[in-house]
Amino acid sequence: QVQLVESGGGLVQAGGSLRLSCAASGRTFSNYAMGWFRQAPGKEREFVAVVNWSGGTTYYADSVKGRFTISRDNAKNTVYLQMNSLKPEDTALYYCASADQMATLVSPWRWSDVGSWGQGTQVTVSA
Repeated sequence: QVQLVESGGGLVQAGGSLRLSCAASGRTFSNYAMGWFRQAPGKEREFVAVVNWSGGTTYYADSVKGRFTISRDNAKNTVYLQMNSLKPEDTALYYCASADQMATLVSPWRWSDVGSWGQGTQVTVSA
């Protein structure tokens, strides 16, 4: 399995930006699709964004499309989430995860097949 450690969370005012990082170790990072997820208190975990093994294909939840950008650097074994124009409703614990296929990360009914989850990094957006 791949071990994942997120960083970059924090407190930011609405309209601000943050960049999250997810560092991977273990098996070959470039073999896996990578995704970002979030979970707010009292709510279910939701999909945010996914990138394929090469970084050439991405997909976003409608709620973040146009504001968030997922990218990866396979040389650094790291996936990023650039978050711009942040809103209070973006407040959540953000996780990264890896899987063999992008579809596994996008579809909640397939999350039991996700290879690895990180521990999460907190993002808080104040109004």
